[in-house]
Amino acid sequence: MAQKVIIVSRQHWGAAAPKKRETLKGSAQRVVIHHTALARCKGQKECMDHLVSIQRGHMKDRGFDDIGYNFLVGGDGAVYEGRGWGVVGAHAKGNNHDSLGIAFMGNFKNDTPSTEAMSSVKKLLQSGVSQGFLNPKFALFGHRDLGDTECPGGKLYAALPQLRATT
Repeated sequence: MAQKVIIVSRQHWGAAAPKKRETLKGSAQRVVIHHTALARCKGQKECMDHLVSIQRGHMKDRGFDDIGYNFLVGGDGAVYEGRGWGVVGAHAKGNNHDSLGIAFMGNFKNDTPSTEAMSSVKKLLQSGVSQGFLNPKFALFGHRDLGDTECPGGKLYAALPQLRATT
C-alpha cells in the first residue's frame, strides 16, 4: 500500500492558468529528475514564492505553456503540483510525451538532497503507480541522461539509485 503524499495544489501556491494543456496518452513510462538550479527554499512561503517565479520564467522567458515540471519538491519534503499527473511537461526536450518531470528545488551540484525530499519523491512515485498515472515498470533518469546538461547536479544524480529502488 502506497503511503499518502500531500501535494500542495496549483491554486494554493498561486499558479497562473496554463496557456494550454496536453494530456499524456496512457501512463508515463519514464520519470526524469531535475533540479531548479536555484537557491534552496526554506519553508512553504519561500518555496511558493520560488514556484511563482519559476513559472513566470518558464512562461515569459522560455515561451512554455506553463511551468515545465509535473511536480516540484522543497527541501522540507513538501510536494508542489506543477503540471500535475497525466499532463505532458516541458522539461526534457524530445522526451516529454511519455514521461513525468520532477524537480528538486535547489542546486544539487554541491548540495545533497534532503532525506525529506527523497522520501516525498519516493511516496509520489508510489502514489503515481498506485493511481495508474505511472507504469509500475517505469524507468528513472536524471535530465543529463537525456540531454547535454549538468542537471540534476552531481549530488542529486548520485542519489538517483535510492529513487530507482522505489517500487
